[in-house]
Amino acid sequence: MLIADSMKTQRPRLLVVDDDRAILTLTGTIALAEGFDVATTVSGEDAMRQLSQRPVDLVLLDLRMPGVTGLDVLRAIREVSPRCKVVLMTGYATIDSAVEAVKLGATDYLTKPFDLQRLRKLLMVVRTEADQRRTVLTLEGDLAQHLEFCGMVGRGPAMQEVFGLVRRLAPHVRTALITGETGTGKELVARALHTLGPRSNKRFLTVNCSAVVETLFESELFGHVRGAFTGATDHKAGLFETADAGTLFLDEVGELPLPVQAKLLRVLEEGEVQRVGSLEPRKIDVRLIAATNRDLREEVAAGRFRNDLYYRLNIVEVTLPPLRKRREDIPYLIAAFVRNFSQRFGKSLVGLTPGAERLLADAHWDGNVRQLRNVIERACILSEGEFVGEADLAGSMQEQRQVGSAPMPSPASYFRADGPAPLIEVERDHILRTLQQVRGNKAVAARLLGISRRAFYRQLERHGLHHRIPMSAHDELPDTADAAELERV
Repeated sequence: MLIADSMKTQRPRLLVVDDDRAILTLTGTIALAEGFDVATTVSGEDAMRQLSQRPVDLVLLDLRMPGVTGLDVLRAIREVSPRCKVVLMTGYATIDSAVEAVKLGATDYLTKPFDLQRLRKLLMVVRTEADQRRTVLTLEGDLAQHLEFCGMVGRGPAMQEVFGLVRRLAPHVRTALITGETGTGKELVARALHTLGPRSNKRFLTVNCSAVVETLFESELFGHVRGAFTGATDHKAGLFETADAGTLFLDEVGELPLPVQAKLLRVLEEGEVQRVGSLEPRKIDVRLIAATNRDLREEVAAGRFRNDLYYRLNIVEVTLPPLRKRREDIPYLIAAFVRNFSQRFGKSLVGLTPGAERLLADAHWDGNVRQLRNVIERACILSEGEFVGEADLAGSMQEQRQVGSAPMPSPASYFRADGPAPLIEVERDHILRTLQQVRGNKAVAARLLGISRRAFYRQLERHGLHHRIPMSAHDELPDTADAAELERV
């Protein structure tokens, strides 16, 4: 039985569970007067059904009911909605029952007949806490807007230093290197350098070097002429020519093959490109911003990256800290994401419950800000109330599988008995799962993972898997055979 229309999202929600309808009417009337939306039920079974469908702020729960008892409901509430306050009601108060209720997490204990003044005071405390929580989250959202810098949010010293460096570099720098782990926001920094610089009204082009087939690198970057190679049926301008007078962003520049690295160095030194198959150089004027999640000094030492190109790119370096080293920014990132998704999904979301915030604050965040944003987005989709709770976050971390992508491991597999598994272990397990799915065919595995074969073989070498996994008989099959294999997957 619904006593109040819960569309008024600013009112805290109360569920009253008692097999005495007179109690339901009395408590419901008082709670309405105290500013609550009220739902009532006469059975523990129906109470658990309602709680699974819609979160509430407070439950007034009769201890003794036929069938599912109040303690049974209390145990269920503690599992599905830890933030929910529960007050037990009974006309048969005993020390043992009170102790058991407190152990299970009950907030308070009311005896029948009620002290109405005490009931009103209890309701007022819950409502005040909800209002204060809403106010704090709203203020955090407003502050997050003020802290935003070109799509990035950061209040702590690490990100403020990055923002200051970007402001100083943007008007002048022609070549820059952005370093940091995956998901830290390297492309946002590149766009900020472009937006705040003198070329802001020109093109900003992005190329993900890890996603380009090795044989097409030169054509993509420098262009080609008709007949330069099989399939080159017309002249084509490369990305450098297309970005002329603007900015070209080379993401994951550490994945460039060595021959292309040599040609890129020449472009930077001479300011001109030469299309594949052409003898005629073309002058270009491009601001080049490169980014990598690799340590290029180690790549240089290993002979996988040219020393001269590294120093040519690294005229200015902007290093982004991982999220685990800037945890003071997490509440403001959460506030910014919740506000954004609330508007996008047409929901009246205010923020997270304290328990949900603690879950996010304590997480390791191997995927950094990008991972946090994805978790918040899915949780906002699932949330049905004003506040995103722990249950919404648990749902948002469920395994997702998209058509044409490799199956991601369950989030539960990221954790061990002693805490989160290191990212390198998660990555290695993901590669092994993918190879098992395609029966050891490395060519198809690389496609499922969305990377080039060259990048995939380097991942196998990095994780010590290149000798353990034998070469598949189909590894070097042409694209049509790969496509057939993908269809079978």
